[in-house]
Amino acid sequence: MAAFRVGARAVEGGRFQANGGGMASSRLQAPPKNPPNREEVALRGKPRSNHLAAAAKLRRRAGPMPLWRVAVFVSVALNVATLALLLYHYAAPPPPHHHHQHSRLTASSEGSLAAAARREDRTTMAPSTGKPAVTPDSVINLDHGDPTMFEAFWRETGDAAELVIPGWQTMSYFSDVTNICWFLEPELDQQVRRLHRTVGNAAVDGYHVLVGTGSTQLFMAALYALSPAAASAEPISVVSTAPYYSSYPAVTDFLRSGLFRWAGDASSFEGDDYIELVCSPNNPDGTIREAVLASKPGGKTVHDLAYYWPQYTAITKKADHDIMLFTVSKSTGHAGTRIGWALVKDRAIAEKMTKFVELNTIGVSKDSQLRAAKVLAAVSDGYEPSEADARVGARAPRLFDFGRRKMVERWSMLRAAAAASGIFTLPEETSGFCNFTNETAATNPAFAWLRCDREDVDDCASFLRGHKILTRSGAQFGADPRYVRVSMLDRDDAFDIFVRRLSSFKSGEGEADGVSTAIWEHV
Repeated sequence: MAAFRVGARAVEGGRFQANGGGMASSRLQAPPKNPPNREEVALRGKPRSNHLAAAAKLRRRAGPMPLWRVAVFVSVALNVATLALLLYHYAAPPPPHHHHQHSRLTASSEGSLAAAARREDRTTMAPSTGKPAVTPDSVINLDHGDPTMFEAFWRETGDAAELVIPGWQTMSYFSDVTNICWFLEPELDQQVRRLHRTVGNAAVDGYHVLVGTGSTQLFMAALYALSPAAASAEPISVVSTAPYYSSYPAVTDFLRSGLFRWAGDASSFEGDDYIELVCSPNNPDGTIREAVLASKPGGKTVHDLAYYWPQYTAITKKADHDIMLFTVSKSTGHAGTRIGWALVKDRAIAEKMTKFVELNTIGVSKDSQLRAAKVLAAVSDGYEPSEADARVGARAPRLFDFGRRKMVERWSMLRAAAAASGIFTLPEETSGFCNFTNETAATNPAFAWLRCDREDVDDCASFLRGHKILTRSGAQFGADPRYVRVSMLDRDDAFDIFVRRLSSFKSGEGEADGVSTAIWEHV
């Protein structure tokens, strides 16, 4: 076979022929002795390219290609094609000028590329921001105490309150099985106690810390724990001094429990067995409250201290009641985190309250607890800097300073607007010495208890609704409907529009800013 050149060219009638698949041609010809001249080339057709000529020359030298080389070539080609298809499936096609570049990828690198491509292609939605932005013509909703005022503070804290939770973390129901509240994250327990010691608004030594989905769940847990154990007993009466928080009667009677029932204003209650709810500072009017039925032997008391923080009132003493309720909603502004906590003295009461939460929701979100712990730590760090920060003179943002400045500013604006209107009045300003700031501080409640004194208005909420201002009627708080509760915690734009509208009201006028009192029917 070495004597022949398999696959050599043969020209028959001006046509190119070659052997196929390495088999000997039926006609083997020796190469011509003399190469053709230009005229012959022109007669035979277009000359071959340099690449084809080189390939043919190489084949003449190498001889026929063995079958095993063909198999290897085909196998490599198939593998390359398969790899190309995989890369095309998991990643975007490469730019055209990269088509001829080859890289060697391991299985792990292929997985990394595919995962990166999926992350890039995945459409992510931004978290919700609550209520939409307002314009001068918008309906201003100040019915709810949505604490979005604090967003401005937390935007400036950088990563101080940021938290990353790995996918494998917080998967178990249990947090600390040695604790009465077995679903309470130890970090939240620690940061709750630290913050109260920093502010001085509540005793924590000798207390059990319980966690709930907001303080509302803990309020219900307290009612359950304080109710009579005997199945034949009458439902215990739940009372609070008017004006009381509007959710107290609604939550108490929502499930029509046989354990407890709403009995109204504590000031007019005449029974012996009761649970008195004391909200201080009070929602809706901001007054400092004490129990009014404490002298009766069959009574039990729950203290709702959601607003007992330095941005709202002077911290005059360290509260040490049997059951005290708090929430991140009003202390830090993180209402959406849905975390509240209770400080409970009695172990048996703490166990029953824990049992209620266990049966109600099988614990409390550990993700929310960890976020709340991070937020509370950031607040405490502002007033107790770490040794490293102290050495370099760094100072963390201070939440209570920010909150007090904003509340002082807003209450000043609201009082000026009410005075300018001539038809609205507000409670007198009070003050006290604050042990936290070591100075006298005025009370700046989270809600304004606004009264409309116009003679032709007997329902202030309806009157303001006609001017596209939503508030909560005093009737829902067990009080005169000429009062309304107004949230002071909304964003700056909404609050500014509200104040401008309020100041434009005049005694006896039926319109404000050109808006008819009947406009609400079309909103």
